[in-house]
Amino acid sequence: MSDMGSENKIDDVGWYNYDNQDQPLSASPSMQNHNHQHSKFLTLPTVLTLGRVAAVPLLVATFYADSWWGRTATTSIFIVAAITDWLDGYLARKMKLGTAFGAFLDPVADKLMVAAALILLCSRPLEVAMSGEVAWLFTVPATAIIGREITMSAVREWAASQNGKLLEAVAVNNLGKWKTATQMISLTILLATRDSSLGGSGILVPSGVILLYISAGLSVWSLAVYMSKIWKVLLK
Repeated sequence: MSDMGSENKIDDVGWYNYDNQDQPLSASPSMQNHNHQHSKFLTLPTVLTLGRVAAVPLLVATFYADSWWGRTATTSIFIVAAITDWLDGYLARKMKLGTAFGAFLDPVADKLMVAAALILLCSRPLEVAMSGEVAWLFTVPATAIIGREITMSAVREWAASQNGKLLEAVAVNNLGKWKTATQMISLTILLATRDSSLGGSGILVPSGVILLYISAGLSVWSLAVYMSKIWKVLLK
């Protein structure tokens, strides 16, 4: 309905200027304000973030593609998503293009990409010498990481409805940044070597698994730190 209304306003302006050809063709203030809000909504960082959301189905499709290029495509999509995750935040700060919608969508896009990658890895358990497939090897860290993200999303939503001190308590800290870094590196390695066994591909697969467990440990640790800060604020 709002689009229809905008079209009607454009038509009205056009007919008005046709009947009054001595006056220059110009949009009404309401149209200019609408166009400004539209451009403010779809900023470059927001477009990059929307691209990450749109890339999630592509990640899934290429992961299960029965072709030589499937693994390369999956890994490339994840790497590009990780780069745009940094880039959209940098551009938003550098060019002052941050928006409320972008601030909301950015962590959603990150969580969707990471959760999709973890679930995909869980669907193809690694083979371990003498033991065969070990189903829990990815399931344990994946549960810890996804569970932490869901919990923190709920906690931050609740903190936003309370007071400023609670928001400060759940602000991103260095522990969370280390968690994200190890998470991205481990998932990139494991997606790139997904058809290998734990004893294959040299040290790549073991290092990817170790980093994933480190990331899961940091996830649980950072959650405990956040909850401790919140508890201290509530006790005051």
